[in-house]
Amino acid sequence: MSYEERNVWVFLVVSVLFYTAYVVVVLSRAQGTPLTEVAYVGPLLWSIGGAIIASILGTIGVALVNRRDGHLKDQRDKEIDRVGERTGQSFVVIGALAAMALALLEVDWFWIANVIYLCFVLSAIVSSMTKLAAYRQDFSTW
Repeated sequence: MSYEERNVWVFLVVSVLFYTAYVVVVLSRAQGTPLTEVAYVGPLLWSIGGAIIASILGTIGVALVNRRDGHLKDQRDKEIDRVGERTGQSFVVIGALAAMALALLEVDWFWIANVIYLCFVLSAIVSSMTKLAAYRQDFSTW
């Protein structure tokens, strides 16, 4: 497994774990109250910040463990990254459009913030899964 592929795994796992933790915290706070009344801002910011820090630390860990493998990107790594990022970015656009529609409908801020966060996480998942699929298959035939 290449250095870049290991970093994709780190990004995927961190994204899923921190979003899941956020959802669990918000739902546990909601016991008996509407979701729109739950204090979600703190957990949302901690989840995003924690995911960023965990991704950085995970990348550093991968780099330390694989010092001998080298960290140079070849053309294949660059193409896989490009295709994966383009695929994942579609969910950022979907999230922006969904947030705009919710704002125009004057929906509660809770739902707007959460649809944006969900689409960021879906973008990370789809992008990572695309990259991992490309690493596992013969990418040159795509």
